[in-house]
Amino acid sequence: MTSNLFTPITLRGTTVPNRIWMAPMCQYSAANEGPDTGVPNDWHLQHYGSRAAGGPGLILVEATAIVPEGRISPYDLGIWNDAQVEGHRRLTAFMRTQGVVPGIQIAHAGRKASTDSELHGGRPLGPDQGGWEPVGPSAIAFDGDHAVPHELSAEEIRGVVTAFAEAAQRSLDAGYEVIEVHAAHGYLVHEFLSPASNRREDEYGGDFEGRTRLALEIADAVRATVGEEVPVLFRLSATDWIEPEGWTADQTVRLAALLRDHGIDLVDATTGGNLPNARIVAGPGYQVPFAERIRREAGMPSAAVGIITEVQQAEKIIADGGADAVLLGRELLRNPYWPRQAALELGAEHPLPLQYRRAERRPA
Repeated sequence: MTSNLFTPITLRGTTVPNRIWMAPMCQYSAANEGPDTGVPNDWHLQHYGSRAAGGPGLILVEATAIVPEGRISPYDLGIWNDAQVEGHRRLTAFMRTQGVVPGIQIAHAGRKASTDSELHGGRPLGPDQGGWEPVGPSAIAFDGDHAVPHELSAEEIRGVVTAFAEAAQRSLDAGYEVIEVHAAHGYLVHEFLSPASNRREDEYGGDFEGRTRLALEIADAVRATVGEEVPVLFRLSATDWIEPEGWTADQTVRLAALLRDHGIDLVDATTGGNLPNARIVAGPGYQVPFAERIRREAGMPSAAVGIITEVQQAEKIIADGGADAVLLGRELLRNPYWPRQAALELGAEHPLPLQYRRAERRPA
């Protein structure tokens, strides 16, 4: 039996062995002070190691900050110094032993930065509580609890672009083979895209061209840094779920086509996160139509995410052209071996790690 989920996909110089990918999910488990700040530790090694043994084609490591002030919380991973690079090498080395392509999501949290760990409630932290001043495209707070961000100057914006490029280079040095730029969920790049959070009157605001300028400059800078063989993905929130005030699906399709022309290889399509009053009606596969539109209308490969939990559901998404890959999040937290169980259900070849072969099911 030929399974769509277990068909390889090649992006530039990298072939991913199957279409089941692990979505980036913050663990809020790095040290928050001292020389190990932002460095992957034993928790991250076992967390990503167990999922790698479970057999996804690609693992995208959680939102990893390009600068200290770009962290969501003080406990986030970072990739702004050499100590962090060395820590990430532990993760990528093990992933490769399991035949998994190691990927990383590089990120800047923007106006949603400086919050406590989600494990401790996620409340905003002031400078006297271990936090810092967040930044954004405009001096507009995310909500009544978050601090009003410092509005970035044009020179500071150019510094953000440089930081993304430098983070991409460090990611390669750490052994990652796929780079994803986080431009979703209300973090900095998404904040620039949405007219609800970007009220600038310079070249980085105003109309569609102005609001998308930062995203395209980051795309160009990262592509120039990593060369022509490394796949670069963009995670986009396809809608703010508030129209016409926010970012919309039509604008996402338009941006996806531009990103394709700027050397981006795939859009990881999610939604929401930029406006606290958005009303989202979630259900199984509720974000797949956005991935399908990007694929069909923009001619850009896409990945779908969001309550994809059943094997036949995931297989059908790929078979019907809804996306080129599916990203599993919470389902892989519940069941790290979901990909191998999917292979059994679909009759696909996907052998267990050598150490576990004694448990492999064989025909009677």
